[in-house]
Amino acid sequence: MHRHTPDWSPLPKDPGTPEPPAQLRRILRIFRPYRGRLAVVGLLVGASSVVSVAAPFLLREILDVAIPERRTALLSLLALGLVGIAVLSSVFGVLQTLISTTVGQRVMHDLRTDVYAKLQRMPLAFFTRTRTGEVQSRIANDIGGMQATVTSTATSLVSNLTAVVATVVAMLALDWRLTIASLLLLPFFVWVSRRVGRERKRITTQRQAQMAAMSAIVTESLSVSGILLGRTMGRADSLTRGFADESERLVGLEIRSHMAGRWRMSTIGIVMGAIPALLYWTAGMLVHFGGPGFSIGTLVAFVTLQQGLLRPTVSLLSTGVEMQTSLALFQRIFEYLDLRVDITEPAAPVPLHGVRGEVRFEEVDFAYDGKDSGGTLHGVDLTVPAGSSLAVVGVTGSGKSTLSYLVPRLYDVTRGRVTLDGVDVRDLDFDTLSRAVGVVSQETYLFHASVAENLRFAKPDATDAQLRAAAGTAQIHDHIAALPDGYDTLVGERGYRFSGGEKQRLALARTILRDPPVLILDEATSALDTRTERAVQQAIDALSAGRTTLTIAHRLSTVRDADQIVVLEGGRIAERGTHAELLAAGGRYAALVRRDARTSVSADSTGAGPRADVPAAAAPVADAPAEGAPTADAPVV
Repeated sequence: MHRHTPDWSPLPKDPGTPEPPAQLRRILRIFRPYRGRLAVVGLLVGASSVVSVAAPFLLREILDVAIPERRTALLSLLALGLVGIAVLSSVFGVLQTLISTTVGQRVMHDLRTDVYAKLQRMPLAFFTRTRTGEVQSRIANDIGGMQATVTSTATSLVSNLTAVVATVVAMLALDWRLTIASLLLLPFFVWVSRRVGRERKRITTQRQAQMAAMSAIVTESLSVSGILLGRTMGRADSLTRGFADESERLVGLEIRSHMAGRWRMSTIGIVMGAIPALLYWTAGMLVHFGGPGFSIGTLVAFVTLQQGLLRPTVSLLSTGVEMQTSLALFQRIFEYLDLRVDITEPAAPVPLHGVRGEVRFEEVDFAYDGKDSGGTLHGVDLTVPAGSSLAVVGVTGSGKSTLSYLVPRLYDVTRGRVTLDGVDVRDLDFDTLSRAVGVVSQETYLFHASVAENLRFAKPDATDAQLRAAAGTAQIHDHIAALPDGYDTLVGERGYRFSGGEKQRLALARTILRDPPVLILDEATSALDTRTERAVQQAIDALSAGRTTLTIAHRLSTVRDADQIVVLEGGRIAERGTHAELLAAGGRYAALVRRDARTSVSADSTGAGPRADVPAAAAPVADAPAEGAPTADAPVV
């Protein structure tokens, strides 16, 4: 089967071009589950606008009727009406804010969850090609930057639009000539706001990309591994200068974002504020040239309406600008939501009960770029009987780890197939596959949580007795029990309070809790010194008993007892057999054994081993300390 590995870097779009209606419809679909609440908000907005527009008419009656005619009862009633309008407007505003904010926060929750769920489904290759800080920035900065839009901007748009329409209708009811004079400059205002919106959208796209770059720097350089590397390499000052340069670029973009079109929008406010003077002048000129007169109440009511029109009109124009800005953020989120998931569950998964653990590689080809030429594996045909052990050896880059990644579907084959008990692993659902296949790699990952919480990641309902039993099998229980807080001990960021051997045994204990029929050991002891390796190997032997075991070996001393040994060279099987058979053949495996023996003798004579010190803050350890940080690129195996 031919499968193409996609390029997960979305093509940039020109931020200055108008958004297609399809994207706007997609944004509206996000709010569809909450249309009932939004309808309530719409009713509140409409009621608030109608109530607010009534105030100038009451004011006209006060000035033209109640006061001149000394009708105190009417005056009191109209004054109470103005007070009632203020109270109702405030109540409607509070309810409107409550509902719209709730809807907005739920929409943000949906977006965050959808992006996170999508990323959980992306293949391993995506994460080897994407900086961790970039991923975090999309979830935190981009979605967080949309908060104003989804919580208040949409409601503000409807509210202000309703207020503008209601106010214009009321102004027309008072005098159509003054209304036309008030609205002459509106097309100019709309043109200016659209120009400003496009400018801010372009700057926002650049700003969010810069924030993603800064987030990546922080994630990489302020992790435990990053701090160790920076200090031991004497690059702390250089890293600080690099971060300062990136921050300086962000400063410029933030200033440009806030100042973009500010003078033009201020001009709109100035002109809108000067319109009352224009209205008084127009009314006076109409009277002067013999036109119909205006009562004082009508003129004051009209100016009051016009002033009431000022706020929603300016706000409406500003809202349009903010929505243009938010479209850039929506576009970045949609880019992640639209990423193609190359490894998917089958529509009709094959049930697999009572897994025996037979693993087969049938004429398997694999290439990281999905192409036939220059692939990592070629024509691998291999059977691992249930309950037996297979060791895969070879020089660096021969494809050892890649072969093991195909069983749990961290990658899919380019050609051929991998089967578990005769079923293609691509026909199994992810839960079945994860229960059947356990992986312990060289790079052990522990969460910044307690020992118990890290172990229960494999089996959330595991009892304390099961934790202790698994830790005992992995030969780490005694060390955990000796710690002041026992299983409640915080392991630290990436487990740096524990040595390399201790972390490996914790990882083994975690796998023991899952109890998988198939076990993959990807160079699980290659980074450990000889003494620690022996302790971990004993735990591995206990874990491997009765399971189908695939061991990716760097040190050949760990695979002598394997039922079958395969030598990979250039992605092809060069030799296969038992330890004794391959030694007797005197081929590539025998050469690797001689090389391994020379390396061991050299290390013993110098007293040096693959060892590095842990931070001073780490707890006392009995084994070799942890090694370096994980790589960000695709595996080189």
